Amino acid sequence: MKSPSGFNSCGQNRRVDMSRELRRSLLEMRDTRMLNAFEKGRQSIVDDLLFPGADEGRPISVRTLIENYHQPALDKAGLRRFRFHDLRHTFGSLLIQAGVPLPYVSDQMGHSSIQITADIYVHLIPGRNVGCIDRLDSLASVQPRATWAQPEASAQREEFVTGWCERGDSNPHGFTRQILSLVRLPIPPLSRV
Repeated sequence: MKSPSGFNSCGQNRRVDMSRELRRSLLEMRDTRMLNAFEKGRQSIVDDLLFPGADEGRPISVRTLIENYHQPALDKAGLRRFRFHDLRHTFGSLLIQAGVPLPYVSDQMGHSSIQITADIYVHLIPGRNVGCIDRLDSLASVQPRATWAQPEASAQREEFVTGWCERGDSNPHGFTRQILSLVRLPIPPLSRV
């Protein structure tokens, strides 16, 4: 959606995604307006504004929107009054709490950088602190030994554990299981004294 001038606050066009329900509502609104226009003899509503002001050629003013629609809707719903801009913050907060990736939220909010989005909304990321604390448990507890990828005969397993690399390092390698031949490696073998 674009602001009335067709640009966001930074003077650039930007695209904002809409939900299926919002799309359905807007299409329903369009169809109703088209019928009304045809009844009045108009052939098209292409140049009509979505939210026109009192002067049909101009968009609704923010003040009129708040006084005539936003505040009466809050009163009718029995909600406390809040700023119209708080709806924007709620949108960003709900996206974050739903686990939406931060770059996408930043894009939808029209922030000039992801850092702005992080500064405002990072405290809302679900479980972000609990996950850090839970990692301490894994550091303090004894870890189970790794299991063999495939069951092997005990003789093969014994050979794998007790075999040593020809170069003399202390890492056991099963000779029959070596992936690279030591002959092909560009490292000369260690001299034997």
